[in-house]
Amino acid sequence: MRNSRLVVVGASLAGLRAIEAARRSGYDGPITLIGNEPHLPYDRPPLSKAFLDSDEDENGAPVVPTFRDEATLRDEMNVDLRLGAPATALAPAGQVVLLDGDAVPYTQLIIATGGDARNLPGGESLEGVHVLRTLDDALAVRKALDAGARTVVIGAGFIGSEVASAARKRGLECTVLEALPVPLVRSVGPETGKVAAELHRKYGTDLRCGIGVKALEGSTRVEKVVLDDGTVIEADLVVVGIGVRPSTRWLESSGIALHERDGGILCDEFLRTSLPGVYAAGDVAHFPNPLFDGEMMRVEQWTNAAEQGALAAKNALFPDEAKPSQAVPYFWSDWYESRIQFVGIPQSEEVRVVSEELGEEKFLALYRRGDRLGGVLTIDRQNQIMKYKRMIAQRASWQDALEFAGITG
Repeated sequence: MRNSRLVVVGASLAGLRAIEAARRSGYDGPITLIGNEPHLPYDRPPLSKAFLDSDEDENGAPVVPTFRDEATLRDEMNVDLRLGAPATALAPAGQVVLLDGDAVPYTQLIIATGGDARNLPGGESLEGVHVLRTLDDALAVRKALDAGARTVVIGAGFIGSEVASAARKRGLECTVLEALPVPLVRSVGPETGKVAAELHRKYGTDLRCGIGVKALEGSTRVEKVVLDDGTVIEADLVVVGIGVRPSTRWLESSGIALHERDGGILCDEFLRTSLPGVYAAGDVAHFPNPLFDGEMMRVEQWTNAAEQGALAAKNALFPDEAKPSQAVPYFWSDWYESRIQFVGIPQSEEVRVVSEELGEEKFLALYRRGDRLGGVLTIDRQNQIMKYKRMIAQRASWQDALEFAGITG
């Protein structure tokens, strides 16, 4: 494409997949990748999973889950890397992305800046209090766990629960605090969240639900977590896992349409934003998914970031051939010795627990939306989950799903 310049903001999975898709599609024009962190694009899910327990390299350092080395990106893929140089503003009239002391022009722009982890008031000022979103966060948490820290996790979501698993694997005391009645209410629904609670308790984690945090106390380092009911828990390490907010503050003066609730970028089904030539992908994007009757969603999942990054680049470079984003959401989470997997979306009119073999840590639940299968939750049924994912993609009926699960009548 003559006189075309592709700029990707966000050295993330979605950003990397956008670059790869552009080159695979035959685009040979200039590409610039702008990244907030100084690191090459790396895989985030292992940061709260395998990375906390992974082996060290020959220099005694944890092995970083980098996707591609610098030589591949710079020399083979001909990417202009601007790492450790966060975008500060977008000027659509001049079609430039502003950095500190620099301006990068674009003809097509992919925004893949992901999200920023939420912290508790006062948490940022105390040593020993961490969120877990970046490589540097993970290195700090791993170091504290290796030192035998008494661990408190705030939020029983995926990140927090995986940190709890790593702490218990080391034999450390760990308390998980969750404000809602059961873990994963927003991700899998209240009916099945109780199964996640049972996993925590089985492995000796002190799970406390329906409780809030009043304060974090300490001089320079965290020493205590004070709960709403006055209970005090001593802690050397506090990991805050209470969700993320889309990383879009740098866009506030651009005029781009943002979601009024969380500040995510509003897109159409082709991932186009309200600005010409500007697309968004991954955790930062709200989009209507045609597979679920155009329901607006923002999906914080690995597979969604990978698929949307590639799709956004193709749609931006070849708009006449644009395709909608209509993949089935999918996530997995490793807790203790089990793998939790979910496909589809949890909003449903009925949840049918098909199998509850918790003695063997096996579990299967189906979620009904109207007369269709809308979602599936499994624990330790890796050989089944992708079959259900295909069924959702094919708009399988509820009756077909029940029959596939072995339920008749």
